[in-house]
Amino acid sequence: MLADKDRIFTNIYGQDDWRLKGAMRRGAWSNTKDILAHGHDWVTEQVKASGLRGRGGAGFPTGLKWSFMPKEVGERPHYLVVNADESEPGTCKDRDIMRHEPHQLIEGCLIASFAMRAHACYIYVRGEFIRERERLQAAIDEAYEAGLIGKNNKNGWDFDCYVHHGAGAYICGEETALLESLEGKKGLPRLKPPFPANTGLYGCPTTVNNVESIAVVPEILRRGAPWFAALGKPNNTGTKLFCISGHVNRPCNVEEEMGIPFRELIERHAGGVRGGWDNLLAVIPGGSSVPCIPAETCQNLPMDFDSLREAKSGLGTAAVIVMDRSTDIVKAISRIAYFYKHESCGQCTPCREGTGWMWRVLERMAEGNAEKREIDMLLDVTYQVEGHTICALGDAAAWPVQGLIRHFRGEIERRIDQYTANAGAPMPAAAE
Repeated sequence: MLADKDRIFTNIYGQDDWRLKGAMRRGAWSNTKDILAHGHDWVTEQVKASGLRGRGGAGFPTGLKWSFMPKEVGERPHYLVVNADESEPGTCKDRDIMRHEPHQLIEGCLIASFAMRAHACYIYVRGEFIRERERLQAAIDEAYEAGLIGKNNKNGWDFDCYVHHGAGAYICGEETALLESLEGKKGLPRLKPPFPANTGLYGCPTTVNNVESIAVVPEILRRGAPWFAALGKPNNTGTKLFCISGHVNRPCNVEEEMGIPFRELIERHAGGVRGGWDNLLAVIPGGSSVPCIPAETCQNLPMDFDSLREAKSGLGTAAVIVMDRSTDIVKAISRIAYFYKHESCGQCTPCREGTGWMWRVLERMAEGNAEKREIDMLLDVTYQVEGHTICALGDAAAWPVQGLIRHFRGEIERRIDQYTANAGAPMPAAAE
């Protein structure tokens, strides 16, 4: 279990003051100028050495991503864009950072922008996050008034931070669709290359990072990269905010070490599975876009990027959705399929057509109104959608269906058999 002294988010439950005085009392904005005095490249190298991987879902090494930015600033300015469009079902960590630890995020934005030689940062906030945006803006105003950011600020790096409010589109969580939306256009993903590090916001070099990825940077640099690298597991270092929901006794957000076993995470922090461990049916370990995992493989499963990839799932945003044996697993995945059908931007044919087709087939399978040959047909369609779209929404729609068929094919077949048997049964006699 993570020691309290190693926690980065000490006010994630909002029990202390979120304003500047409270944040500074907890250590925010301390030694920031000294950190910047080490230089742009030192900051990037320290983030690399810490082993920090992106906390938005993909798990790409953060320091490596920063290093893709040009070393020299030419005619085009550099930008940092923070992805606060937290729309993945089951995920609610970035929301709480903005509500209860906004200054940690703002300080991280300053340091990350300095590392990438950017003087401006845009924080793109999910459309439904009204109060979170207001609180974040209030914290930014405090930082300006205190001279911590802005022109000629105390930290020695001119820096402006802007909050942009989205309109509630899941697709704008994809970095290039987010950039399109920021520019005032329809949120449609861009083809890559060119990549944002070369041609991003307004055609300028840009890095897009998740809220949690940026918010942990100040504490990593204050305590040192070796401290962060010593937590967790090799290639899966540091702490992580887990969002635990579903059929547990105490749903919660909790900061823990990467690699904590699933059962320990649930029983220590969420009060265990509703009805006891033996009542567990399956878990979606990283938000609705990753494949589910059956109970029998969850006992000692480490919660990190690599272990979950080996289990044919993913850590994603670490949104742990627990399902007990009362769950209609086929209907649950069908509901997820409907979500991706609804949120598809329609730009790519495999996603535009495939998401709706998969949902309609799953709706029939939930009732049993299907043929067994359609199971393999459905699986084949998921492979035609996966990897054949501009952005990863096609993958996100396909993976939950693949997980269902991989682990619960027998349940689908049982429903088909039952439906077929009932279809051949005589009609009940009419009441007199």
